[in-house]
Amino acid sequence: MLSRVADSLYWINRYVERAENISRFVEVSEAMALDCPPGSAEPWLPLIDASGDRELFDRLFPGGGPAQVVEFLVRCPDNPNSIVSCIALARENTRQIRDVITTEMWEQINGLYWTLLESESFWDQPPQEQLREIRRGCQLFYGVTDATLSRDLSWQFSRLGRLIERADKTTRILDVKYFLLLPSPEEVGGVLDELQWISLLRCAGAYQMFRQSSQQAINPRAVAGFLLLDPVFPRSVRYCLERIHETLRIVNGQRLPGTPDELECLSGLTLARWSYTHIDELIAGGLHEAIDDLQSDLNRLHDLIHDRYFVITASSGSSDPTGAPEAPAAAPASPSPVSSSAPACAPA
Repeated sequence: MLSRVADSLYWINRYVERAENISRFVEVSEAMALDCPPGSAEPWLPLIDASGDRELFDRLFPGGGPAQVVEFLVRCPDNPNSIVSCIALARENTRQIRDVITTEMWEQINGLYWTLLESESFWDQPPQEQLREIRRGCQLFYGVTDATLSRDLSWQFSRLGRLIERADKTTRILDVKYFLLLPSPEEVGGVLDELQWISLLRCAGAYQMFRQSSQQAINPRAVAGFLLLDPVFPRSVRYCLERIHETLRIVNGQRLPGTPDELECLSGLTLARWSYTHIDELIAGGLHEAIDDLQSDLNRLHDLIHDRYFVITASSGSSDPTGAPEAPAAAPASPSPVSSSAPACAPA
């Protein structure tokens, strides 16, 4: 497979996953804002922190309120991580590799793109319905991909991008809840606290599965344990890391036994670290610090994947040393190292 094709497939799925996550976050926050009592912390600015775009938001919308947050996250053309921007970038990458993907994949992402770009009737709908339709469009793209794309390297790189983005967003929204959303220590265990944890589960599409898998009350320990360490929930960090490790082994092919390289080491050690731990240990050692470390590992994993599979060296005979598609759809910069003093918020 050409490096530029693998790169496009990887980013198509990261963009679609990112758009779906943002639509879910905003949709849940719209509902949650109705339950917040006067004077409590509103669930809007934490969404900007979760997406890693606070500096850009403050520059574009100084002193912005809820309406500006929604505009920035959903439609703002100057935000490369807004839903509309993500779908546009996914569609552009898809257009460049139409000979590799299926017709159904192209029709789905192209239809979603034009709906967001030109359909006035779509934007005349209530905000909740707009967000549900965006989310369904992204989920339909996943379904079409899984139903029509051969399980070759194309599908593996598609899955790889989706899983890395999903693990990243799950940790970000959990980290933001711990540090920014709770108004005061006195609220811990109160009605507002429980509403916020329920909203967090809904942000991850995890509320019903959490209820089915756990007989515990909704509390920080139970929710964090489910989202981080559950082995079968498809949006948990552990599940994503297992599938990432599995996918990298398939992409790498059957290698002779020997010393693992840096990518194998990082993938295996990260998976082991999050497979053989307990939520009480993570909380005792500092959940924020553990999430920071994980986001650093995901950032490094992305960089190693990029350097190995997407960068074409001069010796390969390519005239494009970056390995990007012709007229590439520009991606946001790779994640910056996370800070130990604040939630890791820089997008991939």
